[in-house]
Amino acid sequence: MLARLREALFMRFENKVVIVTGAAAGIGLATCRRFASEGARVVAVDLQSSNLNGVTSELAAYGQDVLLFEADCSDSEQVRAYVDAAVEEFGQVDYLFNNAGIEGTVADIVEYPEEVFNRVLEVNVRGVWLGIKHASQAMMLTGGGAIVNTASSAGLRGASGMSAYIASKHAVLGLTKTAALELGPKAIRVNAVCPSPIETRMMRSIESGFGGEQAEIVRKELASRNPLSRYGEPSEVASLVAFLCSEDASYINGGIYTVDGGATAGH
Repeated sequence: MLARLREALFMRFENKVVIVTGAAAGIGLATCRRFASEGARVVAVDLQSSNLNGVTSELAAYGQDVLLFEADCSDSEQVRAYVDAAVEEFGQVDYLFNNAGIEGTVADIVEYPEEVFNRVLEVNVRGVWLGIKHASQAMMLTGGGAIVNTASSAGLRGASGMSAYIASKHAVLGLTKTAALELGPKAIRVNAVCPSPIETRMMRSIESGFGGEQAEIVRKELASRNPLSRYGEPSEVASLVAFLCSEDASYINGGIYTVDGGATAGH
């Protein structure tokens, strides 16, 4: 009986299908690993197929089916295509981790490049909206599901030098709450996670944007603002995403959850 209980606990997503965008590295890859380790079939989506080459080998140890899909998440037809591919390959979509995002550049508002600002909003806001729009329609066909959007602690406060990113992550929270209201009656729960700072390529870019050759000083300063005095690991975000998709979170909808070691606790 104990063995069966353990199996149930660690195979929460057996026969389930999850789509993960921004899947090739960082939080996305860690979430692919987490779902595969608990029995899910994974659709790993990223902007360039070359970025996805390592995903299959990363997940092979878990023995789960993996579908790699190259897509620009800000393009409606490409988003529709990855959802359709998931349904064609696996017959259903149960979960979406709307994770793809870009940081833009570091610059004051009056100097911020318009083309960069537009692209950040295209990926971080339009991409999340399109993921919700198309994946939820597939979920409705099989009785519901769960969507988790990657926002950021940047969606809970302002920060000089990152106007596009800050605006985009505030927008993700608004989309999350609205989608939760609209899709809850259709048995689709929608929540958001707000990570930061996490050990990812994005944080290396932000550190360099603020600090240049003194990026390590910026890193130490950001870590020191955190009550835990460290950056988080991508796997720590993945754990929360998996929980929010699981039946353990069956009454959680429209929630905004920080994964920041307490960095925003004083705000």
